[in-house]
Amino acid sequence: MSEMTLIERSVPLLFVFSGPSGVGKDTVINALKHQGVPMHFAVTMTTRPMRPGEKNGVDYYFVTPAEFRAAIERDELLEWAEVHGHLYGTPRTQVRRALASGQDVMLKIDVQGAAQVKQRVPEAVFIFLAPPSQEQLIERLRSRGTECGEVLQRRLANARAEMARLPEYDYVVVNHEGRIDEAVYQVKAIITAEKLRVRPRQITV
Repeated sequence: MSEMTLIERSVPLLFVFSGPSGVGKDTVINALKHQGVPMHFAVTMTTRPMRPGEKNGVDYYFVTPAEFRAAIERDELLEWAEVHGHLYGTPRTQVRRALASGQDVMLKIDVQGAAQVKQRVPEAVFIFLAPPSQEQLIERLRSRGTECGEVLQRRLANARAEMARLPEYDYVVVNHEGRIDEAVYQVKAIITAEKLRVRPRQITV
């Protein structure tokens, strides 16, 4: 096989990155961006309120529930789910545009959304970020101090349900406390391995 043929076989891939709340998904994604990993990081649409320091169109697309429902009706979302009382979804157009331009795409979504993507794009690459133990995850959620009481208990219950979906993924990366660089390295290794497949995945969104 010639060098040119190998170059031409490099096709853009769709990566799906999930894990329970508090496991460190944002930290890993931000590290990948900081290190200049060449891919499009999809921006999620949500109905939850904007938090201090967040920017519309950068962290999320912040919309009203009515606007979100209209996007669902127009089939503009690749996936969507209700999480902790708010709606989250991935606009399909941005994913299609990135793939068409030759860029790999990373979706940071919950397990409900990942299940929808798996049905629609079975050739996507599914990566699950897991805590070392359920006890450590509980401690991380409590130490954040952003939720308490009933809200915290609901997040813990959701986390347990999400962990049960791990077998549906292609890869699992364990995010050990104080070892975020190791988790980032492993995600990058997965990306590299997928780009080197003899039979590349064919992504259709």
